[in-house]
Amino acid sequence: MDERQRYEEGMKVRRAVLGNSHVDAALKNGNEFNEAFQDLITRYAWGEIWTRPGLPTETRSMLTVAMMVALNREEELRMHLRAAVDNGVTREQIREVLLQTAIYCGVPAANAAFRIAEEVFYGQK
Repeated sequence: MDERQRYEEGMKVRRAVLGNSHVDAALKNGNEFNEAFQDLITRYAWGEIWTRPGLPTETRSMLTVAMMVALNREEELRMHLRAAVDNGVTREQIREVLLQTAIYCGVPAANAAFRIAEEVFYGQK
């Protein structure tokens, strides 16, 4: 696959996982400074990794949620919680992922993640 094809395939997956409105906003907010970064993540995160056949999208979403908890990336966690549900991951499965993070990432990280998930899913703060 050449880089153009990787970008095109990555953009398809990126849009499927995150939704057109999110991707359109990211690209609209793009500028000369971050254009290369948008290209990079589309080709490699989405076009190289998310397109691989070894794991279903739902599993990739759950892994990504857990990693965002571990890395304390709240904005990305919000985005990937919404994406996970859109990809067919149930709220019950997400709850299990967050419980798992309590053990491996720490209770404070999981506590924050549960709070964020409640905001995303139920509009609670």
